[in-house]
Parts: sequence; structure tokens; C-alpha cells
Amino acid sequence: MSDPIKSSPVLFPHPFSKAYWKQAISEFKNVRILIFAALMIALRVIFKAVSIPIGMDLRINTAFLINAFGAMVFGPVVAAASAAVTDTLGCLLFPTGTYFFPFIFIEIAGSVIFALFLYRTNITPVRVILSRFCIDFFVNIVLNTPIMMLYYQLIMGKYYAPFDMLRIIKNLVLFPLESVILILFLVLTVPRVRSLGFIIGSVQSLKLNRRTVAMLLALFIAGGAAVGLYSAYAYEHTSLSAKYSAEERLQKNLAMTAEVNLHHPSADPNVAIVESAYPSLFSGNITYTVGIYKADAEEIAKRSEKSTIEEAMQSVYAYSKTPASKDELLHRYGTALIITSKDGTVISYSDQN
Repeated sequence: MSDPIKSSPVLFPHPFSKAYWKQAISEFKNVRILIFAALMIALRVIFKAVSIPIGMDLRINTAFLINAFGAMVFGPVVAAASAAVTDTLGCLLFPTGTYFFPFIFIEIAGSVIFALFLYRTNITPVRVILSRFCIDFFVNIVLNTPIMMLYYQLIMGKYYAPFDMLRIIKNLVLFPLESVILILFLVLTVPRVRSLGFIIGSVQSLKLNRRTVAMLLALFIAGGAAVGLYSAYAYEHTSLSAKYSAEERLQKNLAMTAEVNLHHPSADPNVAIVESAYPSLFSGNITYTVGIYKADAEEIAKRSEKSTIEEAMQSVYAYSKTPASKDELLHRYGTALIITSKDGTVISYSDQN
């Protein structure tokens, strides 16, 4: 039986062809590739616990080197399967918290991206740098964020900020360094394993030069600019009320109720519920959208039979938007837009209907 690697020494300029994917799928028929993939899985699981400290709470996890090397050899299809096995084994052997299945897609995405740039091609600094940039930016920042938000919500019962700036900055800072380390790693390893028949592409042009440094710098600046601009946009379009604790929500609603009472004095109690609170990045002002409700006196009296009026109203003032809309004690009759300064001073008040 012929060896698929030696019988098909084909290089592809890009992965956008039927032949490329046919070759990638055929790797599952190659026993040598499957054995090699098993070895890479074992090494990745082990190296996940090995990292290089570089200061300021920054560490480079060395498993990405094994990931890139393996993906370069066996392509995106086997890489995806290997990543799934690696993630599962890593969680079973070295658990670091509650297992959450969607994290497997982070592992798979990183492996597939390495393969798309490095499998069956002549390896250049541009390919290595772009592969690392796509993983650090699109996988570790863009894809990882909604999965982390889901994990915190479903598993930990907490809110996870869409823009964890510490994690984002770490990925951007480590990107150039990881790219250089990966280039050096491939320069050292590829020639030494070529004789085994696993690698076809050349690494002769894999050198660090001015063009490489300029590309690293350009991508670092582009990534930083994209994160900065989107963070500024998200800051002004992410409601602060989503992160309120029960005590914070109570205090905000009481403050807004006091302001509503100045504009709508009434014999029956007003109840103002903060529905959104959007901050302004440059002025520091916060724009609140407030639902205005009238509390039903008879319902208050019924509830106060089991507790005091103050206790009955205290629970109502702690409502968020949805509970307020469902409580029969409250009857909505308006919406207000209230703008405050950073210290809570009301700058403007306007009724919206």
C-alpha cells in the first residue's frame, strides 16, 4: 500500500479548492498521520500546563507551538478532530473548572486556522504571522467573548463584560512575540523532521527581516485600533443597568423615583424603574431610560397585611424592567429620559410620551 504523503507531494497556494479539501480528508486514511496526530494530542495536553512567564502577569502557553506544528502536517480536517479530542482530554485530566462544551469551538477554531495557513504550502513569515493574528484576534477575542458571556451566565450566574480589556490587551501584546517564537520554532523543527516524510512545504524563506517586523507592527496597530474603536462604541451602547447588583438597582430606582416625583407629584406612589443606563465616554454623563409606574393603593394595602408598607414597597423599588411589567401592583403610564453627570447630579429630564 502506497504512502499518501509520498505519492501525493502536492502543494496548494490556498485552501479554496476542492483538491485541497480532498487531500485534507484523505489524511484520515493515512495510518502514519493518525499516529502522528495522536502524538500531537498527547503533547498538546501536556504542554497546556507549561507556560513561559514574561512579566506583568503575561505568560505564553507553549501548547500553541505543538498545535501549529501538528496542523501544518495533517491539515484542517484532522486538526479539527484532534482539537476536539485535546480539549476533552485536557478537561478530564487537568480540570480547571466546570466543563463547558462550547469552549471546544475555541480549540477547534485555532487548530483549523493554523492548518489553513500552513498545511501543504511553502511556509512564509506572512503565513505564520497571519495565522497567529487571526487566532489572537478573531478566536481569542471575537469568538471567545460570547462563549465567555454564556459561560458566566449559565454556569457561574454572573455577568461577564463583553470587553474584558485585560484579556484583550494580553492577546494584542503577546501576538508579535508569539509570532516570532513560532517562526523560530518552525525554522528549527521542520528541516529535522522533513526526512520522515511528514512535511512537504519549504521553510527556506522563513526569516525575520524588516518586512516581517513592519507587518507585525502594522497588524498590532490595526488590531489595537479595531479594539479601541469598537470598545468605545460598545462602552456607549452597553447598558450599565445589566451589571447592577440588587442594592445598586434599588438605590438607582429610588433616586429616579425622587426625580419623577418632582415632575409628577401624585397622591398615589410613583415608582420609577431604570430600564437602561448608557454612559458617554467623553462627557461622563449617563442617560437613563426610566419606566414610570403608578402603584395601586389597594394592592399595597393587601401586601402590607403580611408586612409593612415600607417592606412591600421596598421589594417593588428593587425591580428591573421585566418584573415591573408583570407585577399587578404597578400600572405604567409613562417613560422618562433622565441625564445625570458622573456624580449623579440630574442635568436634564424629559418625558417621552
